[in-house]
Amino acid sequence: MAVPGDPPDGTPDGTGGGDDEFRSDEYRSVVFDEDFVRAARLQEYSAQERMGEHARAVRSRSIWSGGGTAPRTSTPGRGARQGMLLVLLIATAFAVAVYMGLRNPYVPPPAGAAQPLTSTVVPLAPTTDVPGGPPPELFAKSPAAGYRVGAAGITLPAVRRTHHFTDVHVVTALSIAKDYLVQSSLDPDVLAGSATRPVRVLLDPDQLAQFDRSMTSPSGDGRHAATGWLVRLDPATAVLADSRVRVSGTLAFEEVAQDVLEVTTDHTFVYAVRPAGGAPAAADGASLFTVRRELRLRFDRDDLSARRLELASAYVMAGPQDCSADPAAGFRPLLAGAGPTTVGPAASDPYASGQPRRSAGLCGVLAPSSTAGGAVSPAP
Repeated sequence: MAVPGDPPDGTPDGTGGGDDEFRSDEYRSVVFDEDFVRAARLQEYSAQERMGEHARAVRSRSIWSGGGTAPRTSTPGRGARQGMLLVLLIATAFAVAVYMGLRNPYVPPPAGAAQPLTSTVVPLAPTTDVPGGPPPELFAKSPAAGYRVGAAGITLPAVRRTHHFTDVHVVTALSIAKDYLVQSSLDPDVLAGSATRPVRVLLDPDQLAQFDRSMTSPSGDGRHAATGWLVRLDPATAVLADSRVRVSGTLAFEEVAQDVLEVTTDHTFVYAVRPAGGAPAAADGASLFTVRRELRLRFDRDDLSARRLELASAYVMAGPQDCSADPAAGFRPLLAGAGPTTVGPAASDPYASGQPRRSAGLCGVLAPSSTAGGAVSPAP
């Protein structure tokens, strides 16, 4: 009887016994029977299949699965997933940055349009005859004797940064304010009424229409007085007798909003004037004309970059003038020898330091020290 491992037709003749029998017994355990051989499948891979993904000895792990470290062998699918993950991380970081930027409380809001100027111009009437003489003598006997000449009298305060503005911003705002005071109070052409551009170029564009109307159609309505924007002498009444205007005053600054810096100016300007149309020799009969200007100037960041300002308010006292004269278009000084005229409700001294006394009416009284010289006396 044949046993498993024997050839199907039995042991061939001439075999068996000896070493052959021994070897047959030795390898009997590894000889496949006929049923095993018939059941075996032979499969030969193509060259492309042998070079393909199945040739890897180990299967790569997905980057999304945990546990262990993925093999260094990369596949196109894995690269695509890595790219998607990188894009997702970048998008998330960008979204967080945008969100934090929108939530940042220190980002200044966009600045609004500049508000119209509100101005008050008060003429000051003399209580005594207006003194006359050569300008140097008049200045020496007046409270302006110690004042500096021209722009030297407009000094800047000590500078410090504010919560939202650097010291550079503050210096810029103060220098623009000084430029405005020089151009609007000291420029000879502006004082004579023959030029407005030196002042206009320093204003916020939103205020230009109001400024232009104030120059062409001045009115005492609190919005369109030319003398609210600048110092202008009525060219038919008086002209400068001395170009060396005496100036004294102060500047202060304050942050009023996180995007708005405000500069307050308070200056007294003293002019030597003479009658219009007279010869230059008529300067010996000059008189003094005093203008006290308190201005409130505002700056946003765009204004600082463009070196311009918003003139928010102006309070102006000027004399000696007749209270019946309308100072909106230009000042009409009472000249040397003119006597007292209609008086206002209270005396005002434009030379007095500190907050000026604001007249409740449309005219004030020029304090005696302002016209006759002598010590400065505060307004009662």
